[in-house]
Amino acid sequence: MTNIDDPFNDTRTVRQAPATRDEILDHIRWSKQREVATKRGPRLVKSAAATTEILAAYNQDRNWFFQAGYSFGEFNGRMNITRWEEVPKALVLARVESLEASRATDADVQIPAPDGCDYLPFQKAGIAYGHARTAVLFGDEMGLGKTVEAIGLLNADPTLKRILVVCPASLKLNWRHELEKWLCRKRVIFIADSKLFPDLEDGIVIINYDILSRHTKQIKSVEWDAVIIDEAHFLKNKDALRTRQVFGREPKRSQKAAGDQGEPAIRARKKILLTGTPIANRPNEIFPLIHFLDPENWPSFWSFARRYCGAHNNGFGWDVSGATNLDELQRKLRETILIRRLKKDVLTELPPKRRQIIELPATGAAVAVVKAERAAYAAREDTILAEQARVELAKASEDPAVYAEAVKRLRKCMMVAFDEISALRHETAVAKIPQLIEFTRDAIEESGKVVLFLHHKDCVAAVAREFGNAAVMLVGDTEMADRQAAVDRFQNDPTCTLFIGSTMAAGVGITLTASAHVIIGELDWVPGNVTQAEDRTHRIGQRESVLVQHLVLENSLDAHIAKTIVRKQEIIERALDVRAEDDGGPVAEAGHATHETSRKAVQEEAQTLTPTQIESTTRAIRLLAAMCDGARLIDGAGFNKLDAQIGKSLAGWSSLTPRQAVLARKICLKYRRQLPEELYETMKGTV
Repeated sequence: MTNIDDPFNDTRTVRQAPATRDEILDHIRWSKQREVATKRGPRLVKSAAATTEILAAYNQDRNWFFQAGYSFGEFNGRMNITRWEEVPKALVLARVESLEASRATDADVQIPAPDGCDYLPFQKAGIAYGHARTAVLFGDEMGLGKTVEAIGLLNADPTLKRILVVCPASLKLNWRHELEKWLCRKRVIFIADSKLFPDLEDGIVIINYDILSRHTKQIKSVEWDAVIIDEAHFLKNKDALRTRQVFGREPKRSQKAAGDQGEPAIRARKKILLTGTPIANRPNEIFPLIHFLDPENWPSFWSFARRYCGAHNNGFGWDVSGATNLDELQRKLRETILIRRLKKDVLTELPPKRRQIIELPATGAAVAVVKAERAAYAAREDTILAEQARVELAKASEDPAVYAEAVKRLRKCMMVAFDEISALRHETAVAKIPQLIEFTRDAIEESGKVVLFLHHKDCVAAVAREFGNAAVMLVGDTEMADRQAAVDRFQNDPTCTLFIGSTMAAGVGITLTASAHVIIGELDWVPGNVTQAEDRTHRIGQRESVLVQHLVLENSLDAHIAKTIVRKQEIIERALDVRAEDDGGPVAEAGHATHETSRKAVQEEAQTLTPTQIESTTRAIRLLAAMCDGARLIDGAGFNKLDAQIGKSLAGWSSLTPRQAVLARKICLKYRRQLPEELYETMKGTV
């Protein structure tokens, strides 16, 4: 279509129009109004076929039509009339506000959150942006908490009851964990599998891309209150099966003429897409996402391609792989659906390190491996706990030899367990490799460069083979010259996107600040070694907050250890009143009431207790022992297994020595909610 240039600001004189002109214009069948970009900015446009009457009026007074905002041009052999209008000022102001909101790093809003959970200021701004829209694309950089923002939208709108979450298989368990942590009200959370999909009117269904086609009928037969699509860049190819399962398929004109009605998209009142890389390589990749979210503002791929992809015929067909008018594209995206902040925008709000545990589903051969590993650990766990309880009780002994013997027994028990379980942990690591590779590839796409720590050499080699020349590796037998070469290439070569190191060989003494993203693929037994590995990226020269992700199989021993390490990065093993990293065995259960109390501290505190405190502590520990059923939940408070063993042993004495009372008192103070207030105050010595 050939249009006369934007007619605004023309200075030609307007003559009086014919009396019938307005009537003729009122009877024209105009197309739907759309917005187009011009040299003078955006304009609203509608078109119609030019009738004989309107052409006659135009020929009679062309100046009037031009000055009033009309233009004429030929299209497919016929004349068309086009009406141009300026975008209303109210809409312009609203877009300016939306543009500012899409970059906001704080918002003065109150958003419900569970006790103990607080949104960061920029997350509040993201939730506020999404809450004001029926569709939103969270494009924040990886590690800024897009998952939390999406759940915040669910908390902000209690009418969102039936929710569908679509994500990669490796993130299903992580979504369940985050939902359980951040939701303000308890919801049914169901993870769909290849055979089972629930019918929930009030609840959340989590499903991975790979099995969408198995449940298409159930998913698309209802309108969801909200659909959340995580890692939405997986859907950049409009022809891929998983893209069609979510976004549907619009038939081509020839297909429609032949009766093909296409495929419907997932229907939802609220559409929420999450990706740290909205445009991974070129603008045409984002169109399927934005068309699904906002078809009114992004109606046609070809109009999008002509404006933003430099669409042209190269002699062999249409090439839409270019990139044009990118500033305008970003502005329009932010005005309509996109909120995106970079880590550098909110760095002052982020902690130096952010740690996440990503639980991968155990499938196939991994199921049997994890089961065998857990069985071996369980067989040793009770023995370890009994020996550890013996050590804790020996802290109250008057005889140092009793304590030394208890420590010796615990050390021997733990080392036997270490030898047995280490072999099984290797099998678990090997079973995890395919999912680890997939996760790492996605992480590189979002973060650019990634540091991956593994423990076993064969696991390092397997990953290195997969990434080829894009990866460097450093293990124990890597030559010194090759070590520095690997570090230098990762730091300076943009084509080197992955550093793979064994925790012991690459965990100290080197600098990897080219990346702020660390993946712990295999956990070391020693928490201090894990911290050292993290600090290869978190050191002088690092200007970003470091994201540390522990990749573990569901229910594996690594999952158990990772949760302990992340909860308290430096777990202290007090068997010899030294840090656990000096011991070198499996991480014994921590978090019990007396684990941070040394034998010397017991002796010093015992001298301060009064007879009344000792007597009340004796009564309190017996009361707790009677209530404890073996660490199951009671009255909303749980008993730690080791606390239960120590407490029951102390409760069995007819009277407690001052040193024993110190240990008992630690346990009673921890579980004070289950004690009568008067007894608690007497034991504390406040009455």
